[in-house]
Amino acid sequence: MNTKIPFLIVITGLILCVFMAILFGISEDIFKDKIKNGLENNTKIQQIVDPDQKQAKLDKEAGKNWRYYQRFHFHSTGISAMSLGLLILLSSIITRSKLKPLAAYATSIGGLLYPFVWLFAALYGPEMGRHEAKEMFAIFGYMGGVFLFGVLLILYLWIRYPTRLQLNKEAE
Repeated sequence: MNTKIPFLIVITGLILCVFMAILFGISEDIFKDKIKNGLENNTKIQQIVDPDQKQAKLDKEAGKNWRYYQRFHFHSTGISAMSLGLLILLSSIITRSKLKPLAAYATSIGGLLYPFVWLFAALYGPEMGRHEAKEMFAIFGYMGGVFLFGVLLILYLWIRYPTRLQLNKEAE
């Protein structure tokens, strides 16, 4: 198994979250304008007759959809950082168990893909509806379970097998 690939996957996640932060810094209006344009094309919202009720719905949906962009950034950042730490821990575990590469790939792939449920909900939610967008891209949400599975495997391996740190301490 090439042990670099899970690390490359995690680093890709870190790059994505930094890129999103840069875009936020350049102009949040890029995202807010996309949301506004999408909401103008949302047929359910445009069918609301009462102007006050319609504006209240537009404001609520704009805020929720903006939050989805932020959630992508937050989840991508946090999960990528956790994944990096977990892969470092995993690399210190001494075993030839086939669970080790499974844990590495589940953690890195699940961690990379899970935040995309929020990005795609943010991109498509204004026009099609937030719930519908999340349902359409639910496969990415399930990747959170793949990530958790990888984390639990790493925990099991850490408890079950010695680590390089333990061997160094015993040698002293």
